[in-house]
Amino acid sequence: MPHPSITTERTDNVLCISVDDGRANAFSPSLLLALSEELADAEAHAEINAVVLAGNEKVFFAGFDLEVINSGDARAITEMTTAGGAFIRQTYGASLPVVAACTGHAVAAGALMLCGCDYRVGVDGPVKIGLNEVAIGLTLPRWALLIAGERLSKRHLQISVVNAQIVDGSGAVDAGFLDETTTPDNVVSRAIEVAQGFAEQLDPKAYASTVRAMRSDLLTEMDQAVAADRAAAGL
Repeated sequence: MPHPSITTERTDNVLCISVDDGRANAFSPSLLLALSEELADAEAHAEINAVVLAGNEKVFFAGFDLEVINSGDARAITEMTTAGGAFIRQTYGASLPVVAACTGHAVAAGALMLCGCDYRVGVDGPVKIGLNEVAIGLTLPRWALLIAGERLSKRHLQISVVNAQIVDGSGAVDAGFLDETTTPDNVVSRAIEVAQGFAEQLDPKAYASTVRAMRSDLLTEMDQAVAADRAAAGL
């Protein structure tokens, strides 16, 4: 059964995966599983050469599902957070380009999701983007530190991660969470335009082999970090 928060639409050889749960698009276990399956299906489809991942009109993605976090069930929490790490790793290691349409705020795991996408289009305005974990008493897991260290600007890495600085759209470009900004009503169409450019200009086999060659060390480290977290929780 399709996930109720997910809709998909093909535009030529680009698949747009949109998520709207009517709230903050928090990463729940069921949503992460459905997104993983959608991306895997896109990779297996011969006529899809790029993917756009979009949020709703207010938010790209927030953090993890607070109902699970607040349950106090350590096993369930680790299952969810490691599933998040695995999906972000899957995105960064995908055999086709993934473009983020960051339609609004992107905090915590939502900001990490941006780090896992090839190219990120966001809102030129007072959105909130960043890693707020330290400010709310949490320590980022190793897989998150790995992808943040890979994608964020070295000038901004410490203040973004250790000091939990939240930035707006233009600040997110400087920090490395976004690649460009545009008006709110143009984010998705611009992301699709970028994805179409990748789909038309990049050779699929060469793209996939270059991702493997360039990103394999980081992807392996992320796999190991996710596995270590699961093992520590007895999963």
